[in-house]
Amino acid sequence: MLHDPNETTLFPKLPDDALEEMKQFGTEIQLNTGDVLFTEGDLKYHFCVVLEGAIEITKQVGAEKKVLAIHRHGDFMGELSMLTGHGAIASGHAIAPSRILQIDVETFRHILVECSPMADVILTAMAGRTKDVEAQLRQQEKMAALGKMSAGLAHELNNPGAAARRAASQLCENFQNLQTLALQLNLLSKEQLKFITDFQHQAIQHAIHSPKLNPLTFSDKEDEVTEWLEDHDISHSWKFAPTFVNAGLDTEKLDTLADNVSIDCLENVLKWLDATLSSFGLIHEIEQSTTRISELVKAVKGYSYMDQAPLQEIDIHEGIENTLLILHHNLKKGIIVNRDYDRSLPKISAYASELNQVWTNLIDNAIDAMKGKGDLTIRTYRENSCLGVEIVDTGVGIPPAIQSRIFEPFFTTKGVGKGSGLGLEIAYRIIVNKHHGDIHFKSQPGHTSFRVRLPIQGVNQSCQDN
Repeated sequence: MLHDPNETTLFPKLPDDALEEMKQFGTEIQLNTGDVLFTEGDLKYHFCVVLEGAIEITKQVGAEKKVLAIHRHGDFMGELSMLTGHGAIASGHAIAPSRILQIDVETFRHILVECSPMADVILTAMAGRTKDVEAQLRQQEKMAALGKMSAGLAHELNNPGAAARRAASQLCENFQNLQTLALQLNLLSKEQLKFITDFQHQAIQHAIHSPKLNPLTFSDKEDEVTEWLEDHDISHSWKFAPTFVNAGLDTEKLDTLADNVSIDCLENVLKWLDATLSSFGLIHEIEQSTTRISELVKAVKGYSYMDQAPLQEIDIHEGIENTLLILHHNLKKGIIVNRDYDRSLPKISAYASELNQVWTNLIDNAIDAMKGKGDLTIRTYRENSCLGVEIVDTGVGIPPAIQSRIFEPFFTTKGVGKGSGLGLEIAYRIIVNKHHGDIHFKSQPGHTSFRVRLPIQGVNQSCQDN
């Protein structure tokens, strides 16, 4: 949960006597409202103490700017980045006219070594701040991931929903026409009626079960059927041709139909056939759309393990497949998913919904590394007493210079606002700390492989010594 900006900070402040003592070590600067003290990602960083005014600390998470804290008289900032040598994990700007004491890196380190009372206060605050900021950002990382998935799911649900609505509307119009057309078939004999109903049944079966023609072949056959219909003086022939071709009604079959129906009734019979065949096609479309919606709803329930105990027996493949289904909106833009599953793997006892966070983070990172185009390979295997999952992408790779820092909190290769640097850190915690498994990777341009191992005998066992 984020801090209420009106709450008093829980972190210790520097007392007034310590502030006076520290003034000899630094430089005072004045900031007007809105002036920036430091920016997320900055490598040049000072230890700063607020003497007067207020500094708001924010972090960009996705499209949203999150307020982490507001520092006032006696509060300090910058100690973490100065000690670790990393860039600033957040930004700071004045929300009121402020006076700030800035101390450079070397002087700050001298204070920690030589000035014990001040060092105690600073180090105590560091421990508290690290824990608090990580907790806030970890929750924000989860919410950001949930937001991305929600947007994707809304898009995925909208497509079949819109298709079903459109098909239902056309189906309603078709049935109104069918009532009139059916009355016009009363002029046919019983033998003719039986012939056209058998003819219709065969056409429906072809439309449902036969493979789709490639676009070029379909277009050629459509032209042939249109020409046949025009030769027989059938109005709106262009409108009927796609339905007939889809149902396998070529010119030879249409000749057979014309031989068994009088010329006066042929147009009405063809109109009736078009209306019934297109209606069955619309019903099939509605069935496919509603099935897709059901699959997505089932995937969401399976992904979150809704209404189920946190620790349970799971098939690892179900969680991976549910994750792929939920991320489908990103995958379908140009990523080929290759599955190499060992289906003989046993079920394992695991925190299922948290494992799905791991698959989400790893797959989402792979998609980002490939810029939405490439090959994603997911392999499952058994290794001694452990179950393994390998996720491989053909993206740009992780530069060797930063590979040792990939699992560090707040470290990210993405631009400001595109990642909090906690996705892989969360994955590490879930796999290593919670499941006693392990996670490691190998990377070079065009091939990055993350391997996760989980103990088959459950979370009370360990993979790390195997």
